[in-house]
Amino acid sequence: MRNLSLLQRFRSVDLSIPGSPQCMSIRSETGTVLVASELAITEFDPRTQEVYKEVSLTADDYLPEDGGGVVVAIQDLPDQESVCVATASGDVILYNLNTSQLECVGSVESGLTGMTWSPDQELVTLTTGQDTIIMMTKDFEPITEVAINQDDFGEDKFITVGWGKKETQFHGSEGKQAAQRKAAEVQPALPWDDRKPRITWRGDGQFFAVSAVCPQTGARKVRIWNRECVLQATSEAVNGLEQPLCWKPSGSLIASTQRHPNKHSVVFMEKNGLLHGDFTLPFGKEQVKVKELLWNSDSTVLAVWMEDSNQNCLYIQLWTVGNYHWYLKQSLHFGNEPLRAPACVCWDPEKPLRLHLLTRGWASYTYDWGWSTQRSHGNDCHDNASVAVIDGDKILVTTFRQCVIPPPMCAFELQLPVPVNLVTFHSQAQRTNELAALTADGHIYVYGQGKSYNLKLNSNIMSDVPVDGFVISLCHGLRNGTVALQLDDGQIRKLSLTEWKDSTGNTINFPRPCVQTALCTLSGEEHLIGLTERSHLYIGDSLVASNISSFVVYDDFLLLTTHSHMCLCLNLSTLSIKGLQAALSSDANQNDETVRKVECCSVFQMPRGNLETIHHRALVLAQLRKWLDGLRFKDAFECMRKLRINLNLIYDHNPTVFLDNLEMFLKQIDSINYINLFLTELKEEDTTTTMYPCPSRSASSSAAGKEGKKVDIICDALRSTMETLDPYCLCVLTSHVRKTTPELEIALQKVHELRGESRKSVSAEEALKYLLFLVNVNELYEHSLGTYDFDLVLMVAEKSQKDPKEYLPFLNMLKTLEPNYQHYTIDKHLKRYRKALHHLSKCGEEHFTELLSLVKDQRLYSEALELYPSDSEQYKTLSVAYAEHLVEQQQAEQAGLLLWRCGENARALQAFISCTSWRNALAVATHIPLPPEQLALLARDLAGRDLCHARRHAEAALCLEQYAKDCEEAISALIQGAAWEEALRLIYLYNRQDIIETDLKSALLDAHSNQTSFLESQEALFIRHKNRLAVVRELKAKSRLELFDEDGPDCPDAELYSEASSVLTGSHLGSKYSRSNSRISSRSSKNRRKAEGKKHSLKEGSPFEDIALLNALIQIITIVDKMRVHSLLKALVLFQSDGAASSLQRDYGELLQLMETALPEIWTENLQQGQTPLTGPNSTANSIMESFQQQRPAVPQQDTEALTAPKMRNTVKWKLSILK
Repeated sequence: MRNLSLLQRFRSVDLSIPGSPQCMSIRSETGTVLVASELAITEFDPRTQEVYKEVSLTADDYLPEDGGGVVVAIQDLPDQESVCVATASGDVILYNLNTSQLECVGSVESGLTGMTWSPDQELVTLTTGQDTIIMMTKDFEPITEVAINQDDFGEDKFITVGWGKKETQFHGSEGKQAAQRKAAEVQPALPWDDRKPRITWRGDGQFFAVSAVCPQTGARKVRIWNRECVLQATSEAVNGLEQPLCWKPSGSLIASTQRHPNKHSVVFMEKNGLLHGDFTLPFGKEQVKVKELLWNSDSTVLAVWMEDSNQNCLYIQLWTVGNYHWYLKQSLHFGNEPLRAPACVCWDPEKPLRLHLLTRGWASYTYDWGWSTQRSHGNDCHDNASVAVIDGDKILVTTFRQCVIPPPMCAFELQLPVPVNLVTFHSQAQRTNELAALTADGHIYVYGQGKSYNLKLNSNIMSDVPVDGFVISLCHGLRNGTVALQLDDGQIRKLSLTEWKDSTGNTINFPRPCVQTALCTLSGEEHLIGLTERSHLYIGDSLVASNISSFVVYDDFLLLTTHSHMCLCLNLSTLSIKGLQAALSSDANQNDETVRKVECCSVFQMPRGNLETIHHRALVLAQLRKWLDGLRFKDAFECMRKLRINLNLIYDHNPTVFLDNLEMFLKQIDSINYINLFLTELKEEDTTTTMYPCPSRSASSSAAGKEGKKVDIICDALRSTMETLDPYCLCVLTSHVRKTTPELEIALQKVHELRGESRKSVSAEEALKYLLFLVNVNELYEHSLGTYDFDLVLMVAEKSQKDPKEYLPFLNMLKTLEPNYQHYTIDKHLKRYRKALHHLSKCGEEHFTELLSLVKDQRLYSEALELYPSDSEQYKTLSVAYAEHLVEQQQAEQAGLLLWRCGENARALQAFISCTSWRNALAVATHIPLPPEQLALLARDLAGRDLCHARRHAEAALCLEQYAKDCEEAISALIQGAAWEEALRLIYLYNRQDIIETDLKSALLDAHSNQTSFLESQEALFIRHKNRLAVVRELKAKSRLELFDEDGPDCPDAELYSEASSVLTGSHLGSKYSRSNSRISSRSSKNRRKAEGKKHSLKEGSPFEDIALLNALIQIITIVDKMRVHSLLKALVLFQSDGAASSLQRDYGELLQLMETALPEIWTENLQQGQTPLTGPNSTANSIMESFQQQRPAVPQQDTEALTAPKMRNTVKWKLSILK
């Protein structure tokens, strides 16, 4: 529903150029125009009218001096810094723009009728006077020459399998007569056809099409050739096919024109030569002659250059397509003066919506258009939220407040006498439904809703202020009436035409011109926001985002859509420019909000034209907050029900206000069902901080909800209010049921009390039925039984449709029991074991065996110990039972503590020994006490069997030294655990220097040898893994690029895909391993773990080999970084092994340096920044797509830790300065 708005037009007149223009080309690097006449080649700037270069074509006899020569084509060649010109006499001339030298690079005796370069300018095709095609390289080396008119269809000839006859086929609505109908004879080309071939290339340069007159029939045919100049297909016989021909750059459609008996159409052909769609020109069948068709560079606009054969008027029309409907968006009329008639027309190669035109009188025009949506502001309910779409001489108006109608349909049409070029809505309040239209002949039409009137326009100019530049956009701010101007170079002015300055006095300009502008207030300061044609969003001179497809400013809020298919709502009043940049730097801004009427839903147009209507959550929440602040609870409640907003927001938005206005809330809602619905949706979560956060929410607004549990507070407050109002009896029951801990017993008691009340609006039976609706019948029965009130139990049981045989015997049995034992029996039946234990403890010692059994079955040891004094026999029995349970749960140390404190020392010793709690074991052994021999034996067993085996050598040495009194074994344990300093201390303490020579020195040398070998192996393994990782990354990068090139959105046949594929996602870019991984999910857990291990295999070629290599490198770095070499170095130095110590220190330092240097190479900056996993519950199609485009590794969610570089302990001082 977009229109083309004219941003600016440059006009250059009185150009002093010899001859008359014949063809033109645009220099993409400088924006200058290259034009060829029958006398010269000229380069000039259309903005400044300055002529840069001019070279004569007659001086070297390339063209005759009498002006009779013809230039058939001209092409700028940026790579060669030259211009190529082809003349009708057969010369191909190359003009060097640097040296200003002319060179004839080839000549054709039969003359040339056309020249076209491929889009990549690697090939050039020439059509000759003998109806042949010559293909050459960019260096003008001939490749081939073939005849244009060939009898063969081409390589893509259709295959007929010969099934059935034409007479037996189904012909649809045409009936059987279609089988006997003879094919109409193709009429020759029209007399005004210049009968010259036309060549056009597809955008990717793989194919080109040629339209030429067939010698046999005299009619035009289109033939498609590939890049090797091999014929692929020939078009079907098309009666009335005309000379224009242009291939859509981004698709598979070839545009041409066809004259029908009753209409004149632009038709489209596919690559196989078959017709595929058309649209009708708004003229009679013989009224105009179409001279050329021109697609712009991004294939969004088709320019139709035509001439009125009766009035000698020339037109250029711009057409666009949406939802398979072609719209006439712009119509340029050039009158019937010969000098004003266009001689050359072409699109700019760099700016898709810039059109260049050169008239026969040497006047140059440059038009810049921009996409815009003409809409009313939609501020209030009086505004129809209208959108106007230009379609030739019609304005299609859709009033979105009343209905959402997908284009090309509309709510109503406005018919004008001539095509419309511009439409706009009134910006004044109460008149926003009025619109004005500017037609191609310069007239202005004004339309108002529901009335008609005559306008008396006068020519009084209120003010006339000169502007230094071209004004390309105007913007009116509704709040303060500011009018902003944007000039063609991006400068910003106010209506007074003063320079736009910031608070510091500096001038603010847009860095580049914007096609859409709007005024907004950001942090209390007025700014102009603009969107460029390249999707860059600016606020003044600050770039805030570079992927914006559209935006709307309303009040203090900004609504944007991005190219990643996200819609963002931002509160401008709470953001600065830097804050806005941060908010738009990612797609995780789904909770930012705008304020707009909920009734005015947001309407989005998708890439192919279809409309999507949504109630944007941010807009809805903003309106809900306004209603809740205004105590309009009913409006808020109904909207939340309709749009499925969590009803907790009614309370969470402002708990204090809600609790102070409960009576108003009940009166406005005035529905028992709605109150019950509100109560049933309550939960402890604060929705204003989780689901619906609001940046401007004050801390005091939620203070009331912090003193207790939210659900309980609301239920109690509502219940206290509703209990005074008779109709809310059922709601009171709901408030009891919905509490954090449901008060079912209280609810049942209230139902029981209703039995004696006859004046209540709800009877006891109705209340009980409602309670049974809220709570499961069995659960309610159990809770009634838990009240120990048998009358209440019988009341519930009667309404529960239970069989009396099921509950009466049980109830009768309970009535016969002693009260404590009765309560115990009921609690045990209800599985309320803690209450049952409490009641059973009151039943006397004769029931202690039953209590012990209950404690063991339900593991209530701690609760049971609290019921008996610590010096009782029951306490000791329970402690022993508890200890036995702890031993079974592998908690022997805690079991030993229980046994020790209750006097079971022998059993406590065994418990401590079993868990290697050697300190407690030796303490208990001393407390028993054990004889010294047994104590020493115990110490040896603990040290040798448990502590040394667990590599706790220092603790083993302590046992051996202090309890076993064996210093030699203690020293041996320390040497075995590499505790060199402690071993030396004991050696000199007990005067055992002989151990130094016998054990210590040899152990030091062995440790040095082992450490050196280990370092060498780890270094080799580290280098091997690092090099392999580089190779794997390179291979994956190549595969990723190849996959993206093959399946990307710009593939040659993109237009053949259905609408369902119009929005590109990353889901089709999955790797070849995706199917195998999906099968893994269905396996058993054992097989799944096995498959997970295989997935992280270091085997070359495995799908996640790069992740496995990263994990392996992390493990190597971690192990090496944690090596303890400092104490070994000191011991080696002490015993004169400086050489060994130096080599070990050097090797370890070099390996650490190697690893630290390799960290940035292994964990690159892009790898660590892009830690969003390719797969997982938080990934989206866009994140997957972005992962491929940014060449991020495909990392499963559980492996994201491998993307973070390990941190090395650089602060640990381990080196010895005395070593070299």
